[in-house]
Amino acid sequence: MKLTQRESNPYPYSDSNKRYYTYDYYLRHTFGGKCMKIPLNGGFTCPNIDGSRGRGGCIFCSSQGSGDFTLPATMPIAEQYHLIKERMSSKWRTARCIPYFQAHTNTYAPANRLRRLYEEAISLPGAVGLNIATRPDALPDDVVALLAEIAEKTVLTVELGLQSVHDTTAERINRCHTFSEFVDGYNRLRRASKKINLCVHLINGLPGENKEMMLENVRTLSALSPDQIKLHLLYVLRNTPLARLYLRGEYKPLTADEYTQIVCDQLEILPPDTVIARITGDGVPEKLLAPEWSRKKLVVMNSIDRELFHRNTWQGKGWRRK
Repeated sequence: MKLTQRESNPYPYSDSNKRYYTYDYYLRHTFGGKCMKIPLNGGFTCPNIDGSRGRGGCIFCSSQGSGDFTLPATMPIAEQYHLIKERMSSKWRTARCIPYFQAHTNTYAPANRLRRLYEEAISLPGAVGLNIATRPDALPDDVVALLAEIAEKTVLTVELGLQSVHDTTAERINRCHTFSEFVDGYNRLRRASKKINLCVHLINGLPGENKEMMLENVRTLSALSPDQIKLHLLYVLRNTPLARLYLRGEYKPLTADEYTQIVCDQLEILPPDTVIARITGDGVPEKLLAPEWSRKKLVVMNSIDRELFHRNTWQGKGWRRK
């Protein structure tokens, strides 16, 4: 009798047909079941918006700074949490929640203000962990010490935006920090506490990057052994500098097939025990300009699953410990 894709899956960190370390698998084995990740808006700004590092933000960011799915910052954190939890509960039937400070740079404030927000979040009903999205150049010593302290109280994941290891790309997208600054921030968090889970964001399809550069992003990052990686698709949102490039014909998004092939190549060379916290990207539908195929997130994920199966490959198959 022919085995199903699930039954024939050689990848060890899976109980499905997925040949990579899915975030769902991680959550179930860490917290004992499914969790809802609740996006929160703490009312932060960003160093490359307010002028301390630059102006205008990254060329792909909307005015919400990756917080397009959050509620207004004028709303109290507890109210945001409960409203979004209620909305999500029809789809995700679980009491376990992970508050997620997502909009802009969520360590970019005085440590005493951050402490109040973080401690409120981890005390919310059903909260089993805390995720904080930030930049590696927004980690002063007192904030790093605070994060180490919070990691003693809950399962803390700090999400560091890198996007690319190539400084030429960072300049092109107005990132306003270098790869060496990223490594410094990453290492200071590692030294501060072994309990801080580090999740690093990479974006595929950035202007000027070819396939080999995107693979080099993963190879270089793998050497640092992050706990988690988010692989994003660069999509074009309306009213952004990237949208202006796109409309002038100066930027061409990846095709669906190109994205699938690149992600599968990246998965092969990633360590097998690195959690893939995201494998594509999905913009707010009414703001999305391109590519149209990115609207069908499930189709993209299924395409990646099929390609891995047809190649008879999996996450880490081509990875070698150095």
